[in-house]
Amino acid sequence: MFKLGWFVNGYSPKTWTGPWAGNHASEWTGPNFWIDVARGLERGGFDMFFMEDSAMVEDTYGGTAETTLKYAEMAPKNDPMPLVPLLSTFTRHIGIVSTISTIQYHPYMAARLGATLDHLTEGRVGLNVVTSVSHRVAQNYGYERHFDHAERYQMAEEWMDAVNALWGSWEEGALVHDLEEPRFADHKKVHPVDFVGKYFRTRGPLNTVPGPQGRPVIAQAGGSAPGRDLAARNADVMLGLVKSPEDMVEFRADMDRRLREYGRDPEDLHIFFMAHAFIGEDDAAGKERYQRSVDHRTHPDEIEKRLWTMSYTSGGEIDYAKYDRHGPIPTELGNGETTTHKLMLAAAAEGKTLYDLVTGPMNYGMDFVGSAKTIAAQMDEVMKSTERPDGFLIQGIDDELSRRTLTEITDGLCAELQRQRLIRTGYSGRTFRENLSNWD
Repeated sequence: MFKLGWFVNGYSPKTWTGPWAGNHASEWTGPNFWIDVARGLERGGFDMFFMEDSAMVEDTYGGTAETTLKYAEMAPKNDPMPLVPLLSTFTRHIGIVSTISTIQYHPYMAARLGATLDHLTEGRVGLNVVTSVSHRVAQNYGYERHFDHAERYQMAEEWMDAVNALWGSWEEGALVHDLEEPRFADHKKVHPVDFVGKYFRTRGPLNTVPGPQGRPVIAQAGGSAPGRDLAARNADVMLGLVKSPEDMVEFRADMDRRLREYGRDPEDLHIFFMAHAFIGEDDAAGKERYQRSVDHRTHPDEIEKRLWTMSYTSGGEIDYAKYDRHGPIPTELGNGETTTHKLMLAAAAEGKTLYDLVTGPMNYGMDFVGSAKTIAAQMDEVMKSTERPDGFLIQGIDDELSRRTLTEITDGLCAELQRQRLIRTGYSGRTFRENLSNWD
């Protein structure tokens, strides 16, 4: 058996054009669409709903925000934190992971918010800890520019140390609830943390009680060496970006080594590998859907959006609008997602043009194509070949998410996976963390 998560690029417009969009262009801001998504995923046996976040209106590409706002590329975007308790009210089991940035949330605010959400969700919240990518995000929070890649991971390690200290500031047994004396809590078991670091300081103790999980499930998505170390020290869940079963094995082995170096059991980290399901009524329909996605790469709108994405993932340092699309791929390395840009440099070393790159496969993760039965068999074969089943983190094709695509996955693919006993058919754990460790 293996696990499933769903990845969505933020509390933002998803499929807002086309025949299956409905009134999503305005509906996305309210609760109903996201409630339908969360309930559908739980019905399908998903372990978690994973939501990215960012806080900027990007204007690197072409030196303007026109492309950003023309296509709704990562803006507008609402704060996902208020969605967490709302979605937990309409579901009973699925874990709900929201992104939290180390430059946007002071450790005390983050620890207090995380504990509060753990209570409100009855133990089903997860926090995806990120360092943020763009200079524009940093500038929105009072910095002149973003920290260099290596330094922001040093900052993130310190941030995690601080929030963990705050979550641990209440000892086990601190809550007394003695109605006769009366005594709510034992003050001798609640301690200041007096945390002083290079980037953060906080006295503590936390002024709220530990939640059902003790601390929220911690997720991490960075694939660089510092990102992997951050996950190895702190994470319960990790996003893996690989292209093949062999890469999965290598990724898992590298993380196992890092976990042991930090004195952790490798079984404590659950890696969800990014995947895309090109599903159809039969194999021919699935292949046709895949081919439509391939053909769409050469559409002018898609090329512009892909160049925009490259400008954003450079950390706001490289404007790909200024380069000849049929010329060589620029080899400068930005300060953003270094793993992404190293892949681009590898393409440059192969002699590819910028046009070759943006019209080629840029989806992260593995592609599965065919009917529900065929894709289920493909997923099973991949997991068996790894000898160490973790899970897949499914993302909509070309970031598509509509009620139609949701139903295709949950009532098509997931139903088949459940029939073959490849994913859970129920939830025996009380909390998100417990369900991650249970194979129902």
